[in-house]
Amino acid sequence: MSESISVKITAEKLNLQDCYDFVHDASCGGIALFVGTVRNKTKDKEVTLLDFSTYEEMAIKEIKKIAESALEQFDILKIAIHHAKGILEIGQIPVIISVSSPHRKASFDACQFAIDTLKETVPIWKKEHFADGEVWVNSTP
Repeated sequence: MSESISVKITAEKLNLQDCYDFVHDASCGGIALFVGTVRNKTKDKEVTLLDFSTYEEMAIKEIKKIAESALEQFDILKIAIHHAKGILEIGQIPVIISVSSPHRKASFDACQFAIDTLKETVPIWKKEHFADGEVWVNSTP
């Protein structure tokens, strides 16, 4: 993997400081972070937990493509994209994206590009659990 890219899918708790530390660089004046958290409601239904499944080998390749594309499209120095798998409770973190750049706009734009593209193309599936049942969300990338 490039020295400018950190990609991870793990059942371990994601670490915001690791993502920040990876992208931090004295040449950069901006770091943008996106932290996705498990919320307690969706469409007026109370969520009890989320379960993330993935085709990990393919997901890693796709996330790496997103990171490489962000490096090509935006004036950024480094990008980290880390995603959790398995069961996450309310308030836990399923995804962290961090991006550094000389100027803030490129970091913001690359960060948004990365999360939007990840949700559209990466084979990671989310099952929402409710008190009265469960449902798969985004079942087809």
